[in-house]
Amino acid sequence: MSDLKLDQFLQDNPDIEIFEVILHDLNGNQRGKWLPRSQISKVFDGGFKMPLSACSLDCWGRDQDELVEENGDTDGICEAHPETLARVPWADKPTAQIIISMGNEAGDAPFGGDCRSVLQSVLDRYAALGLTPVVASEIEFHLLTLDQDKFGQPQHTQRALDGSPALGGQTYGLDTMRNAAPLMDAIADAAKVQHLPIDTLVTEFGPSQFEINLYHQDSAMRACDQGSMLKRAIRSVARQHDKIASFMAKPFAQEVGNGMHIHFSLLDEQGNNVFDDGTDQGSDLLRHAVAGCVDTMADSMAILAPNINSFRRMTPGCFAPLSANWGYENRTTAIRIPGGDHRAMRIEHRVAGADANPYLAVAAILAGALSGIERKLSAPEPIEGDAGDVKPTLPHFWNDAIGVFEDSDFIGQYLGAELQRNFTLCKRKEKHEFDTRITALEYDAFL
Repeated sequence: MSDLKLDQFLQDNPDIEIFEVILHDLNGNQRGKWLPRSQISKVFDGGFKMPLSACSLDCWGRDQDELVEENGDTDGICEAHPETLARVPWADKPTAQIIISMGNEAGDAPFGGDCRSVLQSVLDRYAALGLTPVVASEIEFHLLTLDQDKFGQPQHTQRALDGSPALGGQTYGLDTMRNAAPLMDAIADAAKVQHLPIDTLVTEFGPSQFEINLYHQDSAMRACDQGSMLKRAIRSVARQHDKIASFMAKPFAQEVGNGMHIHFSLLDEQGNNVFDDGTDQGSDLLRHAVAGCVDTMADSMAILAPNINSFRRMTPGCFAPLSANWGYENRTTAIRIPGGDHRAMRIEHRVAGADANPYLAVAAILAGALSGIERKLSAPEPIEGDAGDVKPTLPHFWNDAIGVFEDSDFIGQYLGAELQRNFTLCKRKEKHEFDTRITALEYDAFL
């Protein structure tokens, strides 16, 4: 079947010269190789290998020394996912892309340190219960330029008349969208070519900030593939327009950051939404899932806020949750149950930054919900009013989040020991780099 899909793609796209073979690392960065058309068949024949360590590269692309020393940097056999074949419209030469996941050395099992494999293991546990997650994402990003006279510092594309940053992003502003129309139209065109189902595109709260939403999918894996490829498309098209599209969690200290809100519901084998019981409150199973998400949120924080900059976003008044809580139609809570049609009853998880790996974020969120369902946990009382008035309960510093993640029984049981160890090694190496650098603020204060 896979070869048939490749054959059909080649037949439909006879001009393609290059294939970009994409492997996601633990940060969600897209690694891989370029292959000529004549070599793409080996990706489908079990002949394409990459080092297992490629899944655990840090944000600067460096290996984890401990992992390399253990196995001599051995290769794993990669699996192609033909449903992700698509043209790359921004490439100079006729180019296509395909997503792969990492297998073990023999190619007979998934590699537990591959983020796509981790998500699949969670989905398999849902399937064993006769449940299918339906997932959609909302992703915020900034559209910026770089000022080379200011050492490459990012500059807003939305400005006041005196050249200073705009006071706000003109939330839902149609005129502001029209001003950005050439780039936004190009993004929409690229998404259409790559079969990425964009729902809405709006201006957001902060200057130069936008939000893009994807239609929900009854395959969580497909939803994550689409989310990752959409971020790639946005960045690539922006470069063609001499702009920087940034999914950095907090690019400007005094302004709101970029979040990634994950919506999900669960279908039974008859296609019924098991969160819907015909009431505004939702089913008992909904509350079990909410309880699991609340109970495991601190354990998952290193995934949902994976970088030192991620925690800059976690400040009061910035719609970035500080506590593990939930509420109905309440955007100040970590978990929101949107109102509306009961048939669309769902959970909106609002903690993750736009810098989070979508595969791991969705895996952690769904695993948390599953733990609540399996244990029939009772949800705490929903928050009414401003959840910012609630005492913070989530790890508020990067090191704390990594420590909770490393020691978590939940992470080991639901996401796997290999992922737990490799992710911890990656984050500790990145943290060491920041810990050993002296900042300009320190020179300003103490020199």
